[in-house]
Amino acid sequence: MNKSQLRRIFLQKRAALSPDETAELSRRIADRFFNEVGVEGARSVHTFIRIPKFNEVDTSMIYFRIWRDHPEIVTSAPRLEGGELTAVRFGPETVMVENSWGIREPAGEAIDPSLIDLVVVPLLCFDRALHRVGYGKGYYDRFLARCRPDCRKVGVSLFPPVESIDDIHDGDVALDLVVSPDTLTKRLPSSNREPDRS
Repeated sequence: MNKSQLRRIFLQKRAALSPDETAELSRRIADRFFNEVGVEGARSVHTFIRIPKFNEVDTSMIYFRIWRDHPEIVTSAPRLEGGELTAVRFGPETVMVENSWGIREPAGEAIDPSLIDLVVVPLLCFDRALHRVGYGKGYYDRFLARCRPDCRKVGVSLFPPVESIDDIHDGDVALDLVVSPDTLTKRLPSSNREPDRS
C-alpha cells in the first residue's frame, strides 16, 4: 500500500485506542526503549512531545526518565519555524507555548542538529525496511537529514510493522530502530537482509 492509504488506516487504528490502552502501550514502549536501546553514551537526545488529541505515543515516559536518571544528557524537542523543525533545549523547567495549531512547543534556545546523538521519531506506521509514514509534511525527514550520519534514529510505534510502503522516495530517511510494545525492529548491516525483530 502507499503512504496515503496507510496513513488513513493507521489514523483510524490509533483513534480507536482508548486513553488507557495508549498509556499502557506507551509504558511498554518506554520500558523496551530503556531495556533494549538505552541512552548510555549519548550527550544529546531529541524527542517529540506527544499531541494528546492525536493519541500519539506518550514520550513523557521516556524524557522524564532521562531527566531523572541521566541529568547530564541535554534533551531537546521540536519547534516549527518557517516550515522546518528546529531542535530546542527542553528540560523540566522549560516554558511551553502553544503554536497556531494548538501544539505545545518549548520556548528557548535552539540546538544544532549535528550535536544530537539520538532522535526519538514519531510515526503512524513503518515497514520492515524501517521506512515510516508520518503526517505527510516531510518535517522529520528534512530534520533527520540535518543530523549526523551516526545519530541514532529511533522510531516509536503503537503497532507492528507492515510488509512494505510502496511509494518510498529519495527524500525518505530510513530509521535505525523502531520500538513497539512487543518488538524491537532494527536495521541489519547489510541492506539486503531482513531487519531483525527481536
